[in-house]
Amino acid sequence: MANAQAGGQWYPPEWPGRIRALASGELTPVTPKRAATVMLLKDTGAGPAVHMLRRRTSMAFAGGAYAYPGGGVDPGDDDRHVRWAGPSLDWWADRLGVDRAGAQAIVCAAVRETYEEAGVLLAGPAPDAVVGDTTGADWEADRAALVARELSFAEFLDRRGLVMRSDLLGAWTRWITPEFEQRRYDTWFFVAALPEGQLTRNASTEADRTVWITPHEAAGGYDRGELLMMPPTIATLRQLTAYGTAAEALGAAPARDLTPVLASARLVDGEIVLSWPGHDEFTKHIPTGGAPA
Repeated sequence: MANAQAGGQWYPPEWPGRIRALASGELTPVTPKRAATVMLLKDTGAGPAVHMLRRRTSMAFAGGAYAYPGGGVDPGDDDRHVRWAGPSLDWWADRLGVDRAGAQAIVCAAVRETYEEAGVLLAGPAPDAVVGDTTGADWEADRAALVARELSFAEFLDRRGLVMRSDLLGAWTRWITPEFEQRRYDTWFFVAALPEGQLTRNASTEADRTVWITPHEAAGGYDRGELLMMPPTIATLRQLTAYGTAAEALGAAPARDLTPVLASARLVDGEIVLSWPGHDEFTKHIPTGGAPA
């Protein structure tokens, strides 16, 4: 079970020991798996709200923490036959800092995971259209087949006669799980607006609750220790508080710096200092034999 330090920051109790093992050369970092997550926004009278889910406390990774819909890239996400609309793969490859196949896989993962976990589909029958209601037994059967990996995302789009709307996504930031973690992800965070006519629902087996909440409210809950979150989640929420509408946030995405944020652990005066570049609020000082401060 994770501990919460400094408000609602997710902090696993095994981290200090693993950090010490990494610093001493006893721990070999695992290669991070590519992943994508989407901050789905909708406008409210109090400004844009973001769709968040709470991971089940039984989950091995970040149990009980609030997060956005998302997950790892699947082998089927780079299917060369995927129906595509929006900026070209070359454009996305340059924006995300990967090759064309990687760009397709990451963008497809963002759209696919949003559909799998929230029931929201960023796709349409034409490059300038978006599907409306995605509820019903036939949609649920396809969603379940995607989750079970019985159906690739490209096959799903073909079956439905849909094109994926990559233009509805804005790449926001990129975080890499620290080297001392057992489960590591190289995650691209995107923003998107909830399409008109679509509704979110908790379609994830990994979540026990979903909410629409303004970034300001969510950050306040974190600061009071009421909402548990990982550093990239609360960091992106604080960034989103600057925007008055979903369209403003999407408009700001192209100028966002996608240099990966990777935590570093170093030994200073007999204690380990854990820090995330550019995010001083997450800095931890870990005594050689104690808990973080």
